[in-house]
Amino acid sequence: MKRVASNVMKAVMALISFGAFAQKIDEQRMQRDIEVAENILSTMIKQQFDKRSFFPIEVTGNYRSGYGVTFTLPNLQSGFWMQNFEFPGEALMDGQGGSFSYSFSDSAPEEIQIIQRNQDRAVTQVDKRQKAAVIAGAPARAPKARKGNLRSNSDSLRENSNEKTIKAIKEFIADYGDLIGQLAPNEKIIITNRGEGERVWFGQFNNQSQPSFLSIEAIKSDLTQYKQGKVTRDQLFGKLKIVNSKAETELQPDLELLASIFNRLYRSDLSKTFFTQENTYYERLKDYGVIYHMQVYSSNQRDDDFWAMPTVHLEEVDQATRDKKVKELYPLFAQSIKEDMLEYGRTLKSLKDEENLILNIKMTRCTGCNIPSSLELSVKCNVLKDYSSGKLSKEAALQKITEKKGAEQ
Repeated sequence: MKRVASNVMKAVMALISFGAFAQKIDEQRMQRDIEVAENILSTMIKQQFDKRSFFPIEVTGNYRSGYGVTFTLPNLQSGFWMQNFEFPGEALMDGQGGSFSYSFSDSAPEEIQIIQRNQDRAVTQVDKRQKAAVIAGAPARAPKARKGNLRSNSDSLRENSNEKTIKAIKEFIADYGDLIGQLAPNEKIIITNRGEGERVWFGQFNNQSQPSFLSIEAIKSDLTQYKQGKVTRDQLFGKLKIVNSKAETELQPDLELLASIFNRLYRSDLSKTFFTQENTYYERLKDYGVIYHMQVYSSNQRDDDFWAMPTVHLEEVDQATRDKKVKELYPLFAQSIKEDMLEYGRTLKSLKDEENLILNIKMTRCTGCNIPSSLELSVKCNVLKDYSSGKLSKEAALQKITEKKGAEQ
């Protein structure tokens, strides 16, 4: 009996030692592996479009312990003005000025760029004809409708672009995903066209197609089984979580309502933790769900040395006091917004059971506070419905909210 107990204890100690070893990451090696993988993935996507040297694709990878590696791609579409917003308030919030900027994305496949140039050329020719008519004394006429739809052409090219990108990503995961050798069995490889905590608005011009959301996710244990010959290539592809969805622009009352609810709940006069400046907006993604984007703040900067924290009724606090309070408020904020997600997410009526309610939150700035730069919370709509009907307790429903944290500040 003593021998059995001794053997069990040795086995437990071995597992503990192995776990401690497994959690220890060689950061330099991890960064090297990620940079090599970035180059491979970029090259494989370029090969799909047959644009080896003339089609730049900037792939960036980031490892987060316990979660995995996320590779971010550019959005391989043209025709969108990408406007990055920092929302101004009455005061300078968290030392972040209210600014506005925009830039044009020109990193699309050449065939899409050609369509765009042809559209622009056609518009220019119509303008010239109208101006000539006016000079000659004739009234300007609206151009005749042409057969076909420029927007449908752009949509078709967007779909073709996504298909090629997905094909390259699947091949990359199967053939080279194991090059990131330090991933734990439960960690993931995620490849997406959305950056962490990204706050991008897409405006549509000249009948151009809607932006899309692309995400492909693999689990390291599935890659290991494939490399060991335990599953086929097709079986591995079947295990990948693939989201390829187009943003919908039609306004939906229940989605608008929930945005307004969060804007009100987290104004500085109601919130007890962090606050917004009514800057919540949403993206409705077909057959995937809805993503709400929020920016939350902790304070207003009075001058270079002092801060006001309206939600906790503090005035004229110094930097150290402000940062300490931010660290105290973060777990309270994370818990309260999960609870509000359940309580008010029940108002959604237009989503299907398997679709998702997602909050993508850009966190208050606090350098050196060890809080995440962003927080993403996700829950299935059937969980919200079960909670609303009493089939799930609050505690059980909270457990079903998945949490994804950005890099520490």
